[in-house]
Amino acid sequence: MGSNTVSILLGYGNGSFTNQTTYSTGSAPKSVAVGDFNNDTLLDIVVTNGDGNTVSVLLGYGNGSFANQTKYLTGSGPSSVAIDDFNNDTQLDIVITNFGGNTVRVLLGYGNGSFSNQTKYLTGSGPSSVAIDDFNNDTQLDIVVVHQNDNTVSVLLGYGNGSFADETAYSTGSVPVDVAVGDFNNDGQLDIVVVNLDDNTVSVLLGYGNGSFANQTTFSTGSRSLSVAVGDFNNDTQLDIVVANFGDNTVSILFGYGDGSFVNQTTYSTGSGPQTVAVGDFNNDTRSDLVVANFNDKTVGVLLRYDRGALKDKISFAPTDGSRLRNFALFDFNNDSLLDIAVVNYGTNNIGVLLGYGNSTFGNQIVLSTGLNSHPYSITIHDFNRDGQADIAVANYGTKNLVTFLGSGNGTFENQGRYSINFDFAPLMIDAGSFNKDGRSEIFVAYDDIDYVDVLVTYDIGSFSHDIKYSTGAGPRSVALGDFNNDNNLDIVVANQGNNTVGLLLGYGNGSFTNQTTYSTGSNPYSVAVGDFNNDTNLDIVVANLRGNTVSVLIGYGNGSFANQTKYSTGSYPYFVAVGDFNNDTQLDIVVANYYGHTLSVLLGYENGSFANQTTYSTGSYPHSVAVGDFNNDTNLDIVVTNSGDNTVRILIGYGNGSFANQTKYSTSSGLRSVAVGDFNNDTRLDIVVTNSGDNTVRILLGYGNGSFANQTTYSTGSGPRTLAVGDFNSDNRLDIVVTNWNDNTMSVLLGYGNGVFANQTIYSTGISPSSVAVGNFNNDTQLDIVVSNINRRSVSIYLGYPNEGFVKQTRLITGNGSRPKSYSVGDFNNDSQLDIAIVNSGINNVGIFLRYDNGSFANQMTYPTDSSPWSVAVGDFNNDTILDIVVVNRGSDNVGIFLGWGNGFFSSQKTFSTGLNSQPNVVAVGDFNNDALLDIIVANYGTNNIGVLLGYGNGSFTSVKLFSTGYGSLPFSVSVDDLDNDGKLDFVVANEGADNLNIFLQTC
Repeated sequence: MGSNTVSILLGYGNGSFTNQTTYSTGSAPKSVAVGDFNNDTLLDIVVTNGDGNTVSVLLGYGNGSFANQTKYLTGSGPSSVAIDDFNNDTQLDIVITNFGGNTVRVLLGYGNGSFSNQTKYLTGSGPSSVAIDDFNNDTQLDIVVVHQNDNTVSVLLGYGNGSFADETAYSTGSVPVDVAVGDFNNDGQLDIVVVNLDDNTVSVLLGYGNGSFANQTTFSTGSRSLSVAVGDFNNDTQLDIVVANFGDNTVSILFGYGDGSFVNQTTYSTGSGPQTVAVGDFNNDTRSDLVVANFNDKTVGVLLRYDRGALKDKISFAPTDGSRLRNFALFDFNNDSLLDIAVVNYGTNNIGVLLGYGNSTFGNQIVLSTGLNSHPYSITIHDFNRDGQADIAVANYGTKNLVTFLGSGNGTFENQGRYSINFDFAPLMIDAGSFNKDGRSEIFVAYDDIDYVDVLVTYDIGSFSHDIKYSTGAGPRSVALGDFNNDNNLDIVVANQGNNTVGLLLGYGNGSFTNQTTYSTGSNPYSVAVGDFNNDTNLDIVVANLRGNTVSVLIGYGNGSFANQTKYSTGSYPYFVAVGDFNNDTQLDIVVANYYGHTLSVLLGYENGSFANQTTYSTGSYPHSVAVGDFNNDTNLDIVVTNSGDNTVRILIGYGNGSFANQTKYSTSSGLRSVAVGDFNNDTRLDIVVTNSGDNTVRILLGYGNGSFANQTTYSTGSGPRTLAVGDFNSDNRLDIVVTNWNDNTMSVLLGYGNGVFANQTIYSTGISPSSVAVGNFNNDTQLDIVVSNINRRSVSIYLGYPNEGFVKQTRLITGNGSRPKSYSVGDFNNDSQLDIAIVNSGINNVGIFLRYDNGSFANQMTYPTDSSPWSVAVGDFNNDTILDIVVVNRGSDNVGIFLGWGNGFFSSQKTFSTGLNSQPNVVAVGDFNNDALLDIIVANYGTNNIGVLLGYGNGSFTSVKLFSTGYGSLPFSVSVDDLDNDGKLDFVVANEGADNLNIFLQTC
């Protein structure tokens, strides 16, 4: 953490490693995870930067080296990161705990190494660790988070679309700091193990397979346990637990009986201050070894297992002096089938990648900078840019952002910068995956001391080029689009108010246009629309003449020229015109808003392009704009009109014979101007959007499909919004909005999420007094473009659209006041094939479950009490019931809590297992450490300088914790589990805050 780097130690496959290679991260890197974020088949790294409130993503080149980080903002104090595919789009996503913000955040990956903006989910207080699995057997990933400050672990059930239900919290021990998941009682259901820092225990919570868990059972560990992982260390097919004990420089192994209980701990010495432990086979002997990060002596210790459940002496790897190691992740970044390590170096503002040799040794650290004063804190791995190679996302605590490092698949990475995103608060933890089935990467971000988790998704944010201006007549008031010369290219027609003409600009199909050709209209043409009024397949034009109290119809010849106008009387001051077939005779009709007449005029069309006399309908005061659509799904067109005098929206339901029912009124805010229609929430029902210049907003009224509408939702625009149009600007099949802002000469683009919700505006400059806007594809490139008329500059401006991917915040998961989500994990807790999230809320001692819906949103948090200060969470089937369970480390209670899932998104009450007196377990991980086909738990015991292993019995219970020392003063804070020496056995990697290093513990049998 002190050097702000992540370190990679390449394994030789014999339990030894190369010297570290470091990569810069953000400020105070705390947690790391690995995965292929860009689909290049190369492993990448993601690191949380605790002080920078960011995550850093470092894309791997496949040779053990990495590109420079790309940062993404998280919430306050990102503490832990995990990755998986939360939206079933085969792209890895990221989930982060924000210790300071009491949230977890999800960043959905796009598969090209970039991520969407974070979505927040509230957790308990002080979320410190997160894990992912399917706790309710709905095949959707859920999240489990431990909350250090309120001694709980929370489960957030996933919906499989990248969103999660609200957390359900379970009590853990005191100050749970890490969590892992496994099936400890062989019931086919995932259980949870949590390390509890203050009472030196792990808590095991057996899952019911429906997303809920039993009360915790605690097992003693060493002193101040900080990290936990799970594996079968004695080859009895029962999961055991390993815990890093920071206080006494040991790791503890707790062998599981397969019934959810564990034997008393066995401890092994580590380096000084073991902070994180992970499990892997570092020497290719098919036995689980351990790797421990030793904080105090700045090393990584590897313990190779040589007999039943035993570990060899640790091997330590020090990233760099002053690195202040905060987190790490294991992944194969150079595609040599050997595990590598990515280390988050908080103190040196970088992450380090250490390429493994497959023998538990690693190469020198390859350093990737996360930026000045970034203090990287958490890391996750995913293929963000969809190139098949693993990338790294790093959460920077110091600079409050997220950065990514795109991997090449050979161990090298692109410098940070792409797919970065700023946060409002310091991120504690991130995790990446593909959560919502849309093919885009997501990242979950939890913040320091903030009570929500953000889900970020990589997104085409629909950027536009600088405008290209074309001259018009005087006072261009309104603009419309159509192909007037039948060359398959869009053309522009402009109503020139100042010289009583319409101007035609023919398009070349490359985004450029001819000079205008003008045609005479009536007095003061104010609005223009197009349609084929005489059914000759050629487009015609209709113009509302404000001072002439008429509309002019110009019949088109199909070659870009038009006949002289024919005028038809309207009401007083026709302000806006639209067209539609109101009497179902296949002939287009005209509707006009008469500003001073306080009426609408409907002119029914004949097949020869002429129109009947007007029929008028009363409106509200000073009708300003009109649009048409079928609002009640009766196949008849209806009319919506905005009234600027009384600030109401009025709906006139059509009978299909050219007549309309009395209007229905909806009040809005002051300065009501324009209206447009579209299906903004993809429910096949038309919705309405209006502009309000009085308070500089647009308002969305979602339709029920029966002619009535929901209460309005408001979004900010520029100053004096006037006109608007809708279209899909970022090619995500969701409607977006563009608004012209009269007072500040800008336009605002609001990207839609497809659920009726919109992102904050992106502002573009226009000409003077933008008066009208239209949307179309002017250069035939599949991207929508925009045209704006500038009334005081006698011009129209063309804005060509182009793809521009970046992170956007898609969803925020609220975890509750004072929750301080610390960690989270992802899994399908209710068996609906949607990934859910489990978040530990350290501030209020619970685990929160957010179940995800098919549309990517999340249900409200369900909480389950934990013990004190749940700090980390992991998921797994601890009782072999094929239903995901949750394990939470309760740092304040020195235990892990197991919540057995029921498979419907609910969990049993917590069952705790001690991680050892004063262990202060910080992180939990899950695996089968003794090859008994039963999930075990490992925790990093921050307080006792060791890792503790609790072997699972397969019934949701665990053995007593077995401790393995990480070294005096090592303060282990994180642990990860994998096979580092390719012996088929899980080893442990532990990050130590005190020693500022990693310890690797190799299993031998």
